[in-house]
Amino acid sequence: MAKPLVAIVGRPNVGKSMLFNKLTGQRTAIVEDTPGVTRDRIYGDCEWNGRDFQIVDTGGIEPSTDSEMLLFMRRQAEIAIETADVIVMVTDVKVGVTAADEEVANMLKKARKPAVVAVNKCDSIGNTDPMFYEFYSLGLGEPIEVSAVHGHGTGDLLDFCVAHFPEATEEEENEGLIRVAIVGKPNVGKSSLLNRILGHERVIVSDVAGTTRDAIDSYFENQFGRYCFIDTAGMRRKSKVDDMIERYSNMRSINAIDRCDVCLILIDANEGVTDQDTKIAGLAHEAGKACIIVVNKWDSIEKDDKTMDHMTADIRRDLGYMTYAPILFISALTGQRVDKLYELINYVAEQSAMRITTGMLNNILADATARVQPPSDKGRRLKIYYMTQASVKPPHFVIFCNDARLFHFSYQRYLENQIRAVFGLEGTPVRLTIRQKGDKEV
Repeated sequence: MAKPLVAIVGRPNVGKSMLFNKLTGQRTAIVEDTPGVTRDRIYGDCEWNGRDFQIVDTGGIEPSTDSEMLLFMRRQAEIAIETADVIVMVTDVKVGVTAADEEVANMLKKARKPAVVAVNKCDSIGNTDPMFYEFYSLGLGEPIEVSAVHGHGTGDLLDFCVAHFPEATEEEENEGLIRVAIVGKPNVGKSSLLNRILGHERVIVSDVAGTTRDAIDSYFENQFGRYCFIDTAGMRRKSKVDDMIERYSNMRSINAIDRCDVCLILIDANEGVTDQDTKIAGLAHEAGKACIIVVNKWDSIEKDDKTMDHMTADIRRDLGYMTYAPILFISALTGQRVDKLYELINYVAEQSAMRITTGMLNNILADATARVQPPSDKGRRLKIYYMTQASVKPPHFVIFCNDARLFHFSYQRYLENQIRAVFGLEGTPVRLTIRQKGDKEV
């Protein structure tokens, strides 16, 4: 059974994202004093009085607009209202009731769902702002004074929400859930791929680079397993990032890489691997994440029987540090090969979580050192005592030896290749730590 869902809606710039962050206890949504910062639906987890539930932040609703982006944002808010169990309409006590507030209130009345008006920016304790009483005119019952900055009134707000939830049932645990971050430079089709996977318009898709600004979580389940797909903002070069909101977006994308299990690194088939692609892939590699290189827009390429081989060779050359990552050619627009993603995601996630016994590792080590003698320097030869696995995600191996200075990088690579030859470990980086006598780590 899905967790209850609370939707936070309202006109632009009333403090919806700040309230969302206050209720979830995390800075998930970007907060900036600029209308239209939040564009897609952003989900977060919350707990109150023993009930776990989700909160969704939405873009500001502009009742009448000719802007294509604002129309998209309105549609995203409407979807949130349709799927929510309880709706919180955020307003601004400093501005009072506006025509846009009245339009939003009318939308909520038509939805016929439990709704409450949260009158935000009531930051002082004690006397009630006289403007507060205007909000009774919206016809959504008794408003609640809140301060998204200080947290005043949020307890009363959550009490209202929990009181209107469906009856509690046993919740599914996150066991077996695979978190998948979709990363890449702007306009490579990240949001289009997510919408194709989910089968509906979960995020705004536009040819305008930079449409997605937050890292958007979407939970999805099919016959292959349970997933949380994280659509991220396109990451530009630092020299191109001159907007405060876009800097926050890049930070969110990096955070999405940190908290995922698998990274889908999207590359535009029309452009091939660019300098920015190598930097983004490098972030995933350095973070130790299982990776799949996904070449999107494959439908737009003129092909012969050698095109895929040539593109594969180019990717292997340009991303030489990620030879372990499988490559999949897809089209998010037509759905070509998208269904192959799930099994590949499961496979690289399993490889990243693989644990190998110390006995098996030392059998490989004995065989490898017999084939190729460890290096020596000035008559002193490297002696390797044993190897053990310290952790998973990614697989991390610790090798104990007599002198770490003798352990040349090329021999480390040789041992890594021997481990991969036996156990595969496809799709995941491998970490090697060299320790010498005295437990000194190098």
